[in-house]
Amino acid sequence: MDELQLKLCDIQGRLFELSGEEQLPSAAFIREFMTSSVAKDLDSHYNRAQWMGEEYLLEEIKDLAGDALSGAGEVFQKDVLYWIGYVYRFWHYYNGEASSKILRRAPVERMKRNFMIFHTMDPALAVEKLKELSTQG
Repeated sequence: MDELQLKLCDIQGRLFELSGEEQLPSAAFIREFMTSSVAKDLDSHYNRAQWMGEEYLLEEIKDLAGDALSGAGEVFQKDVLYWIGYVYRFWHYYNGEASSKILRRAPVERMKRNFMIFHTMDPALAVEKLKELSTQG
């Protein structure tokens, strides 16, 4: 993993944190982001979105999501949000999978549930463990 890719993992982690600071329902935000054109742009080899900060990316998602983020819902803790965002982006670079596919393999609820177990692991090992869980159902 190169320096730019690790930086983009950090940006996505901070983006997820920022969604919590803005009190957006976490599960809805994460699903909206991971299936968005913004995530697809970040998945590409090079795209202008990769040079935007988390504040701009959040505004893009809010614009795209519309009312989908206006409902009530749990706001996850800051460290949980950062870890989920970081690991999802790391997973993309580690395996080359699209964000939308990663979300299907490791849904938000599974990520949140396994945070306490996996957050201290090397991200590559966490991805491998999450992939194992995805085959178990």
